Amino acid sequence: MKKLINDPRAVVDESVEGFGLAHADLVTVFADPKYIVRKDAPVAGKVGLVSGGGSGHEPLHGGYVGMGMLDAAVPGAVFTSPTPDQILPATLAVNSGAGVVHIVKNYTGDVLNFETAGELAEAEGVQVRTVLVNDDVAVQDSLYTAGRRGVGGTVLVEKIAGAAAERGDSLDAVAAIGDRVNQNVRSMGVALTACTVPHAGSPSFVLEENEIEIGIGIHGEPGRHRIPMENADGITDRLLEPVLSDLGLASGDNVLLFVNGMGGTPQSELYIVYRRAAQQLAEKGITVARSLVGNYITSLEMQGCSLTVLRLDDEMTALWDAPVHTPAFRWGV
Repeated sequence: MKKLINDPRAVVDESVEGFGLAHADLVTVFADPKYIVRKDAPVAGKVGLVSGGGSGHEPLHGGYVGMGMLDAAVPGAVFTSPTPDQILPATLAVNSGAGVVHIVKNYTGDVLNFETAGELAEAEGVQVRTVLVNDDVAVQDSLYTAGRRGVGGTVLVEKIAGAAAERGDSLDAVAAIGDRVNQNVRSMGVALTACTVPHAGSPSFVLEENEIEIGIGIHGEPGRHRIPMENADGITDRLLEPVLSDLGLASGDNVLLFVNGMGGTPQSELYIVYRRAAQQLAEKGITVARSLVGNYITSLEMQGCSLTVLRLDDEMTALWDAPVHTPAFRWGV
């Protein structure tokens, strides 16, 4: 194992500390318990947004803390859910009196721990709503979840719901737009190689040199099947078809096309995938109105990508375009 680390047990602590130093103009980092809040939190009269999950998916979630997205992010250990004693103070820290929305990826630990923290926050007088993200079409159940997993769609939920909160929407309205994004977004991923969790010291699964895993999860959970390596167009088609089929898109629909890197794939290869997906959508009469390409929800150094399609309406498009200023997303400011 070759990694730019000191002690495998200190990876998250030192990484979050470095993140806080690098982005001290945007965020404040609390060390014990560990959570990250936007510099000006709580924002008077604004619904707070809190998300979180295991570390190793950077820039998710800390990279999305700031104006126009999250008010707080709660990092767990690598690929391990944050605990209620982290989530609760983060929730209280961003509550301005307008309530707080928890954006939760559908993994059993995340769901249970955010639920517990939400109940504790409500006992302290904070109104809490939860948006559950479950956009992965690859498998129904996996090692970490009952039902579909929350993957690339999480980034889009956080941006669009964050913009709704920033413009002053009510607690229920922010939760409703988050749910609407989740209902209209689907994702599927592929792994070319495994990743290595620092404290484990060895790859989380084994792929032969000529093998790839279609439908991989962001923690290396098994997907639909393993197949021999194909070219980029063939792999893209395998990811896109089930996404489009599940969404039920029709000619004339507008979409956001998001090609995400798993952490170890060059940007140039992601654009090759994007090219093929955009061509396929155009042939079906579907308009790519907005796009995103890059490493935005990763799996450590895994090589591979995920493909996410969001069916857009006018309101979601406007909220996507709304100004945002976070460590990972900056536009319109």
